[in-house]
Amino acid sequence: MTDLSDAVHVEADHLDETVLRRIADAWPRRATIRTDLDRISEPETYDESLPDYPVRLLPFAEHPLFLAASPEQRQQVLTMAWLVYNERVIAAEEYVANPTFAMIMHGAFPGADGVHLKRAVQQTHVDEVWHTYMHMVAMQRTREIRKVTSEPSHPHTVTYRRLVEAEAQTSEQWERDLLRLIWTTVSEISVNAYLELLSRDESVQPLHALVPRLHARDEAAHSSVMVEVAKALYVHLNKEQRRMFVDSLPKALHAFVAQDFEVWPGILRHAGIEAADEIVADCRAQTGNGLLVRDFSGIRRIVREMELENLVAFDFGDE
Repeated sequence: MTDLSDAVHVEADHLDETVLRRIADAWPRRATIRTDLDRISEPETYDESLPDYPVRLLPFAEHPLFLAASPEQRQQVLTMAWLVYNERVIAAEEYVANPTFAMIMHGAFPGADGVHLKRAVQQTHVDEVWHTYMHMVAMQRTREIRKVTSEPSHPHTVTYRRLVEAEAQTSEQWERDLLRLIWTTVSEISVNAYLELLSRDESVQPLHALVPRLHARDEAAHSSVMVEVAKALYVHLNKEQRRMFVDSLPKALHAFVAQDFEVWPGILRHAGIEAADEIVADCRAQTGNGLLVRDFSGIRRIVREMELENLVAFDFGDE
């Protein structure tokens, strides 16, 4: 099997770069790294009475054994949950998206030769490094205010774990490269749904809503960039590669929206809640409790625009 750079061109080599050019031209005015650096460097006042993470997002928020824990224990769980939330964002940027953007820029995928496509991808790459910094600063501020001196160990994020698992099932480099592209496509198009879990929440620390909100503003543009990039690269894939793209898209989406049950036992035990395994096991067993993110509109959009609705095996739900 040939690698991706040798893929058969099954359609005309043509891309309308109007959308990409408009996004790239707007970047100096739009990017939060240009407009909101001071808000991150000098963050808003920390209100110690407010939780670090919304209780409603905990899969065990109403579990009687969790509710029986002390207020201090529950607060510690919410602090760790906030740190894990940021780690999941950073992992999506550092381990999935940024390596893929570098591959695109270095010619690993045919169809990425347009100047406006490259401008938009490189700007997106810059943004993502900045986003990692934003989340890192927010995490460190939390550690300082809450006097976090130790943190529980836990596995890598579910999104990245499932990418690694998918890569382990392949034998060719082109397959692993394509998986990276698919996971990045899903991540960049769907991340706003994850960020919006906190970005408009007035019940948590102001900084903990601000950082996702600023991040989401950039990602609104990134989503459009990645839709155009995926469309541009897909037309250069051969039949086998297109089949893999279609088959792997739902797997990547499931990996992105999944509730990560693997991290919770360690967090609960770290807070001194001894029934951690029982609590998490009960949550796993509840029907419909496996999703953290339930907004699939971004991927639904790209599936429609790429005319893959009859091929992608994913239940997007009712309109």
